[in-house]
Amino acid sequence: PRGALAPLSLLLSLSLLSPGGSAGSSCPLRCVCASNLLSCSQANLSSVPAPLPRFTAVLDLSHNNVSRLRGDWAPARLPHLHALLLSHNGLLFVSTEAFAHVPHLRHLDLSNNRLRALDENLFSDLGELEVLLLYNNEISTVDRTAFENLGQLRKLYLGRNRIARFPLELLREGTRLPQLALLDLSANRLRSVPAGELQALPAWLRDRLYLHDNPLACDCPLFQLLARGRRRRLSAVLDFQKDLRCVLPGVPTPVGILALAGRQPLNCSEAREAVLEAHLGDSITLGCDSRWQGGSRHWVTPAGDRVVGDSGGNGSVVLLANGSLELRALRAEDAGTYACWVAGPAANETLYVELLVHNFTLHGPHDTLNTAYTTLVGCILSVVLVLIYLYLTPCRCCCGRTAAEKAPAPRDDSINSSVLSTTPNHAVGHAEPCPPLPTVGGGAGQNGRFKAGGAPPLPPQQGPKGHRKVSDPDSVSSVFSDTPIVV
Repeated sequence: PRGALAPLSLLLSLSLLSPGGSAGSSCPLRCVCASNLLSCSQANLSSVPAPLPRFTAVLDLSHNNVSRLRGDWAPARLPHLHALLLSHNGLLFVSTEAFAHVPHLRHLDLSNNRLRALDENLFSDLGELEVLLLYNNEISTVDRTAFENLGQLRKLYLGRNRIARFPLELLREGTRLPQLALLDLSANRLRSVPAGELQALPAWLRDRLYLHDNPLACDCPLFQLLARGRRRRLSAVLDFQKDLRCVLPGVPTPVGILALAGRQPLNCSEAREAVLEAHLGDSITLGCDSRWQGGSRHWVTPAGDRVVGDSGGNGSVVLLANGSLELRALRAEDAGTYACWVAGPAANETLYVELLVHNFTLHGPHDTLNTAYTTLVGCILSVVLVLIYLYLTPCRCCCGRTAAEKAPAPRDDSINSSVLSTTPNHAVGHAEPCPPLPTVGGGAGQNGRFKAGGAPPLPPQQGPKGHRKVSDPDSVSSVFSDTPIVV
C-alpha cells in the first residue's frame, strides 16, 4: 500500500544524502550526517564518537560533555575537515597533539568552556586556521608560543576571560600573526595597555581591536588613543563608547575614557593626528593609515598636485606599493598638509598628514651649529681675545727709567719756548737718554725723513746755561719746515 511505502521512501532518500548511498551506516550513533556535514550536537556525548567518516568537512560536537580533547580523538587523518565546533562542552584540557590529524582546519570553536591556560605550541599544527574562538572561558595564562605558526589567522576572540597581561606579541607586525585583522580582548582583567605601541598599529587592525569592559587605569595616553579612534570612526570605539571605562584614584565607580578631556585631575587634551617633522635634505615616508586594508590610493600635495606614481622628474616624490608617499631631498617648500584618498569597499576615506620641514640640515648624528650655539661660541672667543690683549701685550718701553722716575716733558720744548723766548732751556734731570734709532745711509732722520748730507748729529753744548736738544722732535723746524732754524 501507498501508506506503507512512504516511510521506506523517506528512509531511502535520507540514506542517499550520505556519500556512498547505502553506506549511511558509517555515520556514528546519535549523530546526523548530511553529505560532508556531521552534526552530533546535544547528543549527551562524553567523548568524540568513533569512527568518524573520512569525508567529514564540518564536525559539530557542541553542547555535549566532552571535558578532555586528547591526541587520539581522531585516530585517522581527516584531510577534508575545515570546521570543528566544540563550544559548550565544559572542556578543561586540550592536548598539544589534538590537532595533528586535522591540518586543514580553518575554523575552530572552543568558546564557552572551562579552559584556564593556553599552553606552549597548542595550535602550532593549524597552519591554515583563519578563525579561532576562545571567548567565555577561564583563561588567565597565555603562553607566548601558543599561537606559533598561525600565519593565516585573521580573527581571534579572547573576550570574557581572565587575562591580566596584554599579549602584545600577537600584534607586532611580521611576527606571529601577520594576517590578524580582529582581536577581541573585551571583558578581561586588563589594567593597562601600551597605548603608544597600539597607536603605531595599522588603522585597519585598530578598527577591530576591542578593549571595552576592562578595569583599565585612567591616563592621558589611553584617552588620546581612543579619541583618535573616535575621530577616525573606528568600529571598536564608536560601537562601544559607553563600555570603554577606566578607574580613577579615589573615584568609586569607573568613568568614561572619552570623557577625560579637561577633567581633573588628569586634564587630558587630544593630540594632533599625523604630524611629522623633518629637516632640509632628509627623506621621509608619509603613511596612509586607512581603516580599509587594500583599495586604490592616491595623494594630493600641499600645492594641489595629484601623485599617482613617480611624480618627480628626479624621483623626489614616489608613491610606494603599500600606498605610502616617499619624499626625498626635502626642500622648505615641501612643508604643508598632504591628503591621502582611499577608495574602500564600503566608502571612501581621506587622511591628512601635516609635514613640518626645519630650515637646517642634520648630518648623521651631529647637528649643524645653530644660531644660539654660534652666538655663544662667538662671545666666549671675544672674551678670550680681550683678556689676551689686556694681559699678554708685550711692553713697548725702550728706556731704562721707570714710570715713577720719568719727569714731565719740559715746557721749554714747545713752540712758544723755541720762537718767542730767548732764554735758553735748562736741563731738569740727568737721566740717560734712549739709544738712537739706526739710520739708513748714515743720515740723521728728522720728521720721518733722512737728511741728504748725512752729517752726524751735533754734540750737546756744555756749560752752565744748559743746551737745546738737537734731536728734539717738538721744535718749530720739525713742525713747520724741513730746514732747521738756527737760534
